[in-house]
Amino acid sequence: MSKKYAILPCNGLDKCAGCISSEVAIKVCEESESELICPVLYRVAESRYNKVAEENPLLVIDGCATRCASKLAVEKGLKVVKKITVTEEAKNNDIIIGKALRIDSEEQRLVDIISKDILKEEDKEEKSLDNKVGFPETIEYEIYKKDKFIFKVPKEGFYFNENDSWVYISGNIARIGVTDYVQQSLSDIMFFNEPAIDSEIEQFGELGTIESGKAVFEVVCPVSGKIISINDEIIAAPELINENPYEKGWIAEIELGDLEEDKDFLLNFEDYFKILKRKVDDFHV
Repeated sequence: MSKKYAILPCNGLDKCAGCISSEVAIKVCEESESELICPVLYRVAESRYNKVAEENPLLVIDGCATRCASKLAVEKGLKVVKKITVTEEAKNNDIIIGKALRIDSEEQRLVDIISKDILKEEDKEEKSLDNKVGFPETIEYEIYKKDKFIFKVPKEGFYFNENDSWVYISGNIARIGVTDYVQQSLSDIMFFNEPAIDSEIEQFGELGTIESGKAVFEVVCPVSGKIISINDEIIAAPELINENPYEKGWIAEIELGDLEEDKDFLLNFEDYFKILKRKVDDFHV
């Protein structure tokens, strides 16, 4: 028997991607025991869906990069176990989504592909996304001060790259984020554009982008592997990266590919701290 999901689709029915999202949700519900959460009613009648959302793993189906369904899930405090974005799936399958609201044959093919993948995934053993990496409850930091700025760097258990990204590794899973130097340089962070879950990424590949009023920063991945989860909280509240980029403001978790090879380009605390001080001093000259 297929696993039962609570499915929260996109509510953007003024675009074809939103319509495809709804069609996928309906198809999966028809072919499994999953239950649909109406995003419109959920905003105004939360109690109607609370039990469904709490008792079943939540599948979010976003239409496009706006990710209104993901943001609603974060707003309601829900834990997302699987997330799909229709426009990304269309790109991966070389299908062009039109502007008309009625779904044509190619778009229906996309509905079938996404639905089939979801139903196939249901038959696999469920993987919990709760703190896969055993992230430490407390972190000891080394601090470097320059003028009014304070830069923190974790002292133990973390590796870094020269592009100011960090990685914490436990077994075959890694949690990744950006360092204090990034958030201080960008100032007030306004947007986080996330990578696709289940996509493969190479060491030094782009793990999403962070935007502020000053610049757009490309997160350079310190290790290779498969993206297995995104920190949903920073999608709705990217300012968490400013508050603490190591704890609340982490970016993603990855199933490692070839850590032994990747380690050749990773820095320990001592080496990165020297680079940080040089960057800060050069920047504030």
